[in-house]
Amino acid sequence: MAIVTNTVAYLDGDTVLEAFFAVDDAIDGIRPLVLISHTWAGRDQFVAEKAIQMAELGYVGFAVDMYGQGILGTCAEENAQLMQPFMDNRAKLQQRMLAGLNAARLLPWADGNNSAAMGFCFGGLCVLDLARAGADIKGVVSFHGLLGAPQNSQGKPITAKVLALHGHDDPMGKPDQVLAFEQEMTNAGVDWQIHVYGSTVHAFTNPLANNPDFGTVYNAKADQRSWQSMKNFLQELFG
Repeated sequence: MAIVTNTVAYLDGDTVLEAFFAVDDAIDGIRPLVLISHTWAGRDQFVAEKAIQMAELGYVGFAVDMYGQGILGTCAEENAQLMQPFMDNRAKLQQRMLAGLNAARLLPWADGNNSAAMGFCFGGLCVLDLARAGADIKGVVSFHGLLGAPQNSQGKPITAKVLALHGHDDPMGKPDQVLAFEQEMTNAGVDWQIHVYGSTVHAFTNPLANNPDFGTVYNAKADQRSWQSMKNFLQELFG
């Protein structure tokens, strides 16, 4: 195994973005592509490590950039300011995710016909919206993602399978929102799954999350269980 990593610049309109990607150079030929979408903080080391883990599983890991080259939030207030324009304009969010998907498919190792996406927190919403936009991908995985439906996806067929991995006590995705999401996916005819972890709040995959008052706390068991569920899901998608 020889994991190779690098960054690549790409465009969404006039906005320069910078993705991080990882591949196993010991594997010959093309292989499935897995996009990784970051939290509200931006394309940081957390998602870079996820891209490397995807490469170790035999995929192309491609961590997209939603905010712009080198732009990272340094506190909750900055993170919220960076995320909010995409929450207010979901068409913009979907366009930016599609730009990342198109850029990733240009990598020489990527099998463009075998692609999926995974995301964390805000990134979970991003990959769900990629599916809602009708993107030609096999599946998406949301880790403690925001679940609220956009207003611009009605009538667009969702062809991707959907896996949502969620904490029951997540204050940013309460049970009524989970039920609404289930109904949305059912109405759209989606092949969907939701795995809900008890006594688990938001950001349960992030070892640095430790703010009970904000509702973000790491949970090692939920982290391990959700990662295994994701691996099983990708194996099902790609065969």
